[in-house]
Amino acid sequence: MQNIYSYTVPLFTKLLKGLKTVLGKAEKHAKDLNLSEESILSDALAPDMFPLKKQVQIACDNAKGLVSRLTQNENPVHPDSEVTFAELQSRIDTVLEMLELVTAKDFDGAEKLKITLPYFPGKYMMGDEYAIDYALPNFVFHVTTAYAIVRKNGVQIGKSDFMHSLPFKDI
Repeated sequence: MQNIYSYTVPLFTKLLKGLKTVLGKAEKHAKDLNLSEESILSDALAPDMFPLKKQVQIACDNAKGLVSRLTQNENPVHPDSEVTFAELQSRIDTVLEMLELVTAKDFDGAEKLKITLPYFPGKYMMGDEYAIDYALPNFVFHVTTAYAIVRKNGVQIGKSDFMHSLPFKDI
């Protein structure tokens, strides 16, 4: 079986960098049109969905949560107090720094760990199930939703902003 690191940390890194780009363009859009940051950061796709700032916070929490749980290290706590684009980008930077410090070796044996989550009391998943069936889809959902909220607000972004980069090589 493939080491969990190989299909999580690089994807988290790539999409969090894309999310930073998207937030940067949203911040510029707000300044150019003299809109308040709060109007975009508090917007949601539907009334029963989290707003943009919470989507970013949850995406960050998913990335750091997976790394912490599967490397058996303490999960850093963020107070969810960000109210500006700059603060959200700083939060992403903090998670990116965390991701840079872990290696594939740190994930050795992670697939065999029993992972519990506080919001699913009395239940557990194995490490590989947690990564594939919960953490990755949840992370991508929140990054995608953040992207969609920004796009809904008229910011000119595209798929290349979301994906951040592609590993093309010269022929």
